[in-house]
Amino acid sequence: MLKVGLTGSIAVGKSFVLGVLAELGCRVLDADVTARDVVTPGAPGLQAVVDAFGKEVLTGSGALDRSKLGAIVFADQEKRLLLNSILHPFIIAAQDEQMRRWEEQEPQAIAVVDAALMIESGGYRRFDRIIVVHCRPDVQLQRLMSRDGLTRKDAEQRIAAQMPQDEKKSFASFLIDTSDGFDSTRQQTEAVFRQLRELLAAAT
Repeated sequence: MLKVGLTGSIAVGKSFVLGVLAELGCRVLDADVTARDVVTPGAPGLQAVVDAFGKEVLTGSGALDRSKLGAIVFADQEKRLLLNSILHPFIIAAQDEQMRRWEEQEPQAIAVVDAALMIESGGYRRFDRIIVVHCRPDVQLQRLMSRDGLTRKDAEQRIAAQMPQDEKKSFASFLIDTSDGFDSTRQQTEAVFRQLRELLAAAT
């Protein structure tokens, strides 16, 4: 099985690329889904977050209040790093278990895991190849403001809280530039998929 990491900064179009790869036949896992799974009520990940940040990050029903937690960590780098250090081991373990099951079911699969902080956490080292999705900074800012209903200041703060796009690009086996919209992005993704198929074939 070929293990591929898909990453990129906030609001650059990773989800669209992941969707195209799924259409093409890849096994795909969105780390945002895994991140939600590890903090469901009763999960050890949620208890670890509460231990660190207090019960005020919970809703009345005992679920994680993601917007309240987000407001805390995006405004404070130390708290953001603390949250990441708590959750990443749970997320990585869940991803690895899913990839193990996929490999049992389909040894010739291409497995793609989408994670925004794959490089920052060091988790990228588990993958055979890395795809970095990126776009022009002005496009990223507009997409983030539109998607999340943020002011320019808040959107700029969230972008600045992440590793710069150019730095992420230096880790890439493949680059996909989403600046020019869906059709261009799909064509680039299909080209990368063909190369991944060739790599898998050469390894078997």
